[in-house]
Order: sequence, then C-alpha cells, then structure tokens
Amino acid sequence: MGKKAVLIGINYPGTAVELRGCVNDVHRMQKCLIELYGFANKDITILIDTDKSCIQPTGKNIRDELTRLIASGKSGDFLVFHYSGHGTRIPPEIGQLGDSTGFDECITPCDMNLIKDHEFREMVARVKEGCQLTIISDSCHSGGLIEEVKEQIGESHMKPMEQVKEHIEESHVKPPKLGIASYLLSIVMNLLATCGISKSHKDRGGGQESFSGEIELESDETFDMKTRYLPFDSYVSLLKQQTGQTNIQSGKIRQTLLKLFGEDSSPIHQRVLRDLGNCEVNAGDSGSSRLNAVADNGILLSGCQTDQRSEDVYVTRTGKAYGAFSDAIQTILSAARDEKRKITNKELVMKARVFLKQRRFSQRPGLYCHDRYVNKPFIC
Repeated sequence: MGKKAVLIGINYPGTAVELRGCVNDVHRMQKCLIELYGFANKDITILIDTDKSCIQPTGKNIRDELTRLIASGKSGDFLVFHYSGHGTRIPPEIGQLGDSTGFDECITPCDMNLIKDHEFREMVARVKEGCQLTIISDSCHSGGLIEEVKEQIGESHMKPMEQVKEHIEESHVKPPKLGIASYLLSIVMNLLATCGISKSHKDRGGGQESFSGEIELESDETFDMKTRYLPFDSYVSLLKQQTGQTNIQSGKIRQTLLKLFGEDSSPIHQRVLRDLGNCEVNAGDSGSSRLNAVADNGILLSGCQTDQRSEDVYVTRTGKAYGAFSDAIQTILSAARDEKRKITNKELVMKARVFLKQRRFSQRPGLYCHDRYVNKPFIC
C-alpha cells in the first residue's frame, strides 16, 4: 500500500493579489500527512512560490507533478493532491457555449497558466482501479473543480429560494422579533456571498483593496480576510504584466494561453483549438467529452461552492495566516486524533461547515465523489 502526495501553495508574493496563508496551509498538511496518516516525507512533493529552492508552482510543473502522481498509483494506493491559492472562472469563448456553470472553474498557477476543471476531470479519470485520489482545494469556485463528479454535499445548483429555506432550517433558531430586518438582511448577504458578490465592490481590484476588512469574534480575536478569488479582469491584467503582452483579448483567452505557453498550456486547449481550426468539433465542445472514462476514483473536498469564495485569513494579534477551510480541516482532524478515531469524508465536510459558520464565514465546503467514498475514512 503506497501513500504519495503533491501539495501546492501559492502566495503570489510581490503581486497586487498577494495572499498570506497558502504556503502555511501546505506545511500544515505536510505535517498532518506524516503524523496522522503515515506518509513518508520523501513521498510528499511540495510546490511553493516563496522559496526558490523548491519546485515552482507553474502551470506546467503542477500538471507534470499531478500526472506523475496519478501514473505512479497502483491498486491499494492512497494519493493526495492539496491546492491552496487563487481560483478564478473564465467565460466561454466568443461564439461558444460554456459548461453547466456557464464558466470554466480554474486554479491559478504562479505564472497564470490556468488549469481548468476539464483538465482535472481528465486526469482524475486516469486514476487506476483500486487506487484512491483525494483532492483538497482551498480556493474560490473550488466546488466546480472536477467537472461532472457527483455532488454529495453542496448547493452549487440550488435555486435562490431553496438556499433561503436551507439557511433558515440550518440555523435552528427563529428570527428575533425586534431584529427581523437585520435577520433578513443577513440572509440576503449570504446569498450575495454565495453568488460571489461581497458588500464591498473593492475586490474587483487587487492588493490591499481586496481585503474585506476586519472581523472580530467573541474571543476578541481580530482577523483580516482576503478572498482567494481572482476576478477575470484582474487575471487578464496580471497575465499582461507577466508576459509583456498588451493586446490580450478577454473573449479569446484560451487561444492567448496557447500562444503564450505553447506545449506547456492546457492539453485540452491545444486539442480543441487545433480541431476547431479543422472544423471538427461543435461550438460547445470543451474537450471533456473526448474522454469516455468516468472520474470515479477521485474525491474532491472543496473549500466552497462553485459560485462562492474561500477566505485567506490573517490573525492580527499573532501574525498567523491560513486558509479558513484548511484551518477547519486541521482543527477537526486534530480533535479526532485526540479522540483516537477516524473521521469520514462526509463527517469532515459537515463539521467544517459548522466550524466555518460558527466563525461567521459564508463559504460552504462541499464533497464531490462516487457514493462508495462518502462514508469512507478521510484519505485512508
């Protein structure tokens, strides 16, 4: 029985969209895998952008390491892929249709060479029978990171009124008589957050303006928070800065990525755009239909829903920084260790939801996998 992992943490230092907690998330997960799950340090590959002596988390390097991880897995093995960093969504090409969410959900490597949900599906579908891959993604829009995998816990496709109903049912409390307006406002704000809209429009920019401000809990602990969301226009601006290309067209971003990164870009971009040139695919074909295999051997634990944002947290007093979802996972696993018991995938996600809600985070973690993995122990 083999145990191997690839851990990605991207803080984007020196950029307008710099984060603080992503590399810390990786180090905590590395320690967790070794101490709680018996992984050998030599079997854990780390990609971070704050240490030039480490493998850099470029698009090519992430693709290569995940491909290598999956290829190495055999029946009975346990594989882990952890990502902490920015997530973004790119709209369909001009004249083409999007997927079921209307966007392609992506993770954002340090060189802006995006990795899309279709790619993750294709790679996960290559996991060998009897081998298990657990993906933890602490990034925005992470609920849609593996296209077409069954949603076990989540509301990514619920209608707004269903979300209101569930919000009321989960609270288990009646709205206060003298505060009904505030109560209804809190529901509306939760729905706006679910749709990726904050009460401040500053997050369309970068840098310090992306911080949503301070939150003070009952313990008098104060946090600065910044979403791990990279708006599409901010992404295009960063891509222009990093490549020196000023004529990037938002409506043709896939062609642009192929031109800029060539063979290091998405294989799906290469294949679909090549076929489009030969008029061999339909306008709505994203490339995922080319792979008939089902991505049943992968488990995704997402930090939020497809249309939500995950938070990057900085504790003012202590200077600690981490992803809200990553911190929830580590806290819950530590408690389970103290109780000397294993925790299931479903239990971990449900507990993470409660943990985050109690701390006033609007993000709602999700679980995406085949039915057989729902009540299996987390990782192994």
